[in-house]
Amino acid sequence: MTSAQSQLPVAVVGAGPIGLTTALGLAHYGVPFVLLEEDAVLSSDTKAGTTLTRTLEIWNRYGCVDEILAAALRIDEIGDIDRATNTPRASVQLAELVNDTQFPFVINLPQQTMEPILAAALERSGGSVLTSHKLESFELVDDHVVLRVATPDGPRELLASHLLACDGGRSKVRDALGATVSGETLPERYMLIDVVVDLDVTNARDYPYLAYFADRSEWMVLIRQPECWRFLFPLGEGMEPPGDEDLLVKVKQFIGEVDKIELLGTVVYNVHHRVADHWSAERRVFLMGDAAHLITPMWALGLNTGALDASNLPWRLAWVLRGWASPELLDGYEQEQRPVAINGSGEMAEAARKYMSHQRGAVTAAGSDWATAYTRTLLGVRLDVDGEGDWSMVMTSAEPPAVRAGDRAPDLALHGPLGRETIHGLCRDSFVALYFTDVRRRPDIPVNDSPALRHFAISRWDAPLDSGLRDRSLFDPGSIATSRYGVPADTVVLVRPDGHIAAVAPMRAGVAEELYSGITGRPVPREDG
Repeated sequence: MTSAQSQLPVAVVGAGPIGLTTALGLAHYGVPFVLLEEDAVLSSDTKAGTTLTRTLEIWNRYGCVDEILAAALRIDEIGDIDRATNTPRASVQLAELVNDTQFPFVINLPQQTMEPILAAALERSGGSVLTSHKLESFELVDDHVVLRVATPDGPRELLASHLLACDGGRSKVRDALGATVSGETLPERYMLIDVVVDLDVTNARDYPYLAYFADRSEWMVLIRQPECWRFLFPLGEGMEPPGDEDLLVKVKQFIGEVDKIELLGTVVYNVHHRVADHWSAERRVFLMGDAAHLITPMWALGLNTGALDASNLPWRLAWVLRGWASPELLDGYEQEQRPVAINGSGEMAEAARKYMSHQRGAVTAAGSDWATAYTRTLLGVRLDVDGEGDWSMVMTSAEPPAVRAGDRAPDLALHGPLGRETIHGLCRDSFVALYFTDVRRRPDIPVNDSPALRHFAISRWDAPLDSGLRDRSLFDPGSIATSRYGVPADTVVLVRPDGHIAAVAPMRAGVAEELYSGITGRPVPREDG
């Protein structure tokens, strides 16, 4: 087995949220990397403000969610208000997700605050951002990539095992790969403004911290940031941004008169739904985030779709570099993520935009309060893990259905021999086989002798100390987790390191090892191997 530490570093280009999250993922799996940013400092622009539950789960796996939450506002309701009548429509109640995730909420945190937190977490992990390092060109040579970089000390040549392009919508790496970007840029643009205004005490309002004001003539999104309020609204084709005074008048048209209001900053950006036709080259170079897909930032689907990329690729690289998987494992990244960007996030964002302006083709409710919350937080993303085109972005069942291959594994609490465990905590470093069974009957659960695949029985019966299973059994009081997964008795559910279900199969001797080998192309490594 080849240790990842003995490899050339993986080069990540671009230190925005996706580049930083990707680097944190590589650090988490012990993969050496260099993170290059052409600017001298991290971005200070007014950008993305809402982070969804699935991204919080990814940051939790990578060890930085606590610092993010400490700086953010947590939100358990996404408001939906009809502007004409100023009355609520069907708000999304995120507490519906309490039995699905450790984070039954979304957060508001501006990107210019988020990025330094991610960078600090990266430094704690032993990594750093090389600022003022601009990628000029690269070349694929045999089994590595040669990067030519402009630095403050002059030109420099770097060797890397892989190149991950997180360099944004104008990606130079994408252009060098000859990838064609298809889709559209809408004639309208969006304007985002931050204001200081008291809507809590003197001018008390009962708006949710995240509220969508739908209207045929002009919609608006109201976002309570940790230290200010943010407003987002469309600019029609050819319209110039309003001046400062006109902006404040526009804000008051939505929220009413207030005694004091101060404009902090503004930004105008284009509205895209554009996706590259291929995301990789020779299993050495990969496009991620905006370099692979530019998604209309409605319903927070821009940054959060990129976070899915940063969840999917790092563990694959770790497995290949350690010798735990064949290079073909890397093909699954584009196979799984590209449909989500083309026909998933992009189309959902466009449907949301139409919904806000009361246009035809608007998105409708997903099926129930729970299903709507599951969908809007990106917990409903099912990946095409089998290459058969079976994937989804939307949960349509009124009640939680039985889990299937490709689903994000519901993250419930269980009780192990040393205390409380969560399912995502169990798989944060390895594949995990969950055996839904009755430990009283002494089922055959393999011992945990591999760093790549671990085994645990899940049972409403606590494993007796004389059963021989105590060290690999998880107590499920009331069968809460068992019921949520909804699989038949004596079923094994194989969960990947990114928290997605790789396979569901009846229990039999060696089934988890066979499933693992079928996915990775390698036998299960042993701790002494």
